[in-house]
Amino acid sequence: MKHAFENIVVGGGHAGVEAALVSARMDINTLLITMEKTAIARMSCNPAIGGLAKGHLVAEIDALGGEMAKVIDITGIQFKMLNRSKGRAVWSPRAQADKNQYSLEIQKRVMNQDNLSVIEDIATKIVVENSRIVAVETINHGSIPCKTAIITAGTFLNGLIHIGMDQFSGGRLDEKSAVGLTESLNKIGIKSGRLKTGTPPRIKADTIDYTKVLPQYGDKDPIPFSFQTERFSPKNIPCYITHTTKTTHEILYRGLDRSPLYSGKIRGVGPRYCPSIEDKIVRFGDRNSHQIFLEPEWENANQVYVNGFSTSLPLDIQLRGLRSIPGLENAEIIKPGYAIEYDYFPSYQLKRTLETKLIGGLFLAGQVNGTSGYEEAAALGLVAGINAALNIREEKPFFLDRSEAYIGVLIDDLITKSPNEPYRMFTSSAEYRLLLRFDNADMRLSHKGHLLGLINDHYFKTANTKRATIKAAINFLESTTVCPADINPILQNQNESTIHSGVLLQKILCRPGFHISALLSFFPADLLSRIRQYKGLDDQIEIDVKYKGYIHRQIKQIDRFKRQESLRIPGSLDYSNIKSITKEAREKLHKFRPETIGQASRIPGVSPSDITSLMILLKR
Repeated sequence: MKHAFENIVVGGGHAGVEAALVSARMDINTLLITMEKTAIARMSCNPAIGGLAKGHLVAEIDALGGEMAKVIDITGIQFKMLNRSKGRAVWSPRAQADKNQYSLEIQKRVMNQDNLSVIEDIATKIVVENSRIVAVETINHGSIPCKTAIITAGTFLNGLIHIGMDQFSGGRLDEKSAVGLTESLNKIGIKSGRLKTGTPPRIKADTIDYTKVLPQYGDKDPIPFSFQTERFSPKNIPCYITHTTKTTHEILYRGLDRSPLYSGKIRGVGPRYCPSIEDKIVRFGDRNSHQIFLEPEWENANQVYVNGFSTSLPLDIQLRGLRSIPGLENAEIIKPGYAIEYDYFPSYQLKRTLETKLIGGLFLAGQVNGTSGYEEAAALGLVAGINAALNIREEKPFFLDRSEAYIGVLIDDLITKSPNEPYRMFTSSAEYRLLLRFDNADMRLSHKGHLLGLINDHYFKTANTKRATIKAAINFLESTTVCPADINPILQNQNESTIHSGVLLQKILCRPGFHISALLSFFPADLLSRIRQYKGLDDQIEIDVKYKGYIHRQIKQIDRFKRQESLRIPGSLDYSNIKSITKEAREKLHKFRPETIGQASRIPGVSPSDITSLMILLKR
């Protein structure tokens, strides 16, 4: 069978574009199938990139050669570092996007990419021979042969939209759903389920009373997402904060009898950490108000996203509820909020490469894996695209473990825990988060992107130079003694206790509240010049010095973790005959088919004693 296209990506959302671009850049002739070219990379929900832990994912995508960070740096209209009041490990960047410009910029890159073609069509069937994908069938272009395919269909598979008691087919509002693909995958043995997500109404900006809402600006000295961004002077367009009232909650309560969420019409499981406003007033009945963020969807937009008011209530209830919120008394709705149910494929059916265990060459990425969020989708799309290319080239697969990246945590959580609700990335999910900061993603991962041919020599060398500079700076701080006459004036200026004899600069820096900026004058000129060449590098030096003990402890933990991860489990192992482990463990291990002892140990229902028995068996 002739392959006009070696790899086919189905779906042009945030997972699909990263998958298609990375596959094409790895010299694979790639086809992207999307319903509508102008909808590629559309921000169907909030007009923002990043956020808590999500910003880490975006930085890692960038370090591996993806597009999301570079494009938001160009099209963002406000940048802010979240969690500044907490430890550095959980600082996370977030940017408001000009959603129109973001999509247009991605579309331009997709359309101009060598080895990448785009067609408008709907995939309806996966063709399999000898347990391997051989073609994708479409409505308009018939059967298209391929060696690999990546399904990144988002919320479009049998999508069902709910607004009050009305429901209708759709992948997004005013966009049709995709029918046939789920059924095709079910027939070849891949199991599916139903999930639910939602979005808030969009209102006219000129109907907001800005005297009653609080403006929220971004950082005065913002940090870009991409370590490849060299010129960065973004706009700082404000968002606004208001809040629901007791009256709002009373209006919404009275409408619950017409809520598809509470009437039983919606059966899919929704995201725990992004509940609808009606879910909030029920679950948190003791609260009299909830924050509402008014976010412009693009520069000079007359369309505002009402973040915090996700809902599927009837339109009349939505409007009355909005008009009871300070500043929104005269609000006019442009687009109503709605809920959407869609098909997904429980992720225990995937390898850590995101290839399905059942069908060779078939990959799943994005919301079809049971995730939520643009960032999670893009990260999965990137990994799937890389592995599809390596699969075609018959090269060693690519994966990241929990100790290397938030992307590794994301995929490991999906394949070992297989959440039955939309998965959202959190910093608390990463046990090695002190080492997996957003600000060192390039130093952690760019060598992998460079080996894959996705990071050029210039930026690879930049990451190496930064790493070497940090090491030299730490060596200087740990080996340089400062005398009282030189340091005491600085200490007094910082309201710090003075010293009476020589002290290492490293000891001074370890004082709580003391910043490295006060010590930079002690550095040799050449080293100081290298530090100042890279924005934020002084902060990274300070973190590595102040948290040295914790960092070394995590490195030791990672060594133990790596030993378990290196113990492979044969894919053909028959768990039903292993009587030394519990029945529940046998059932779970048979269902999840873990690739390593480490993965097996993280499957709910598999105990430490089960793991011990399994390790003894493998050693035999």
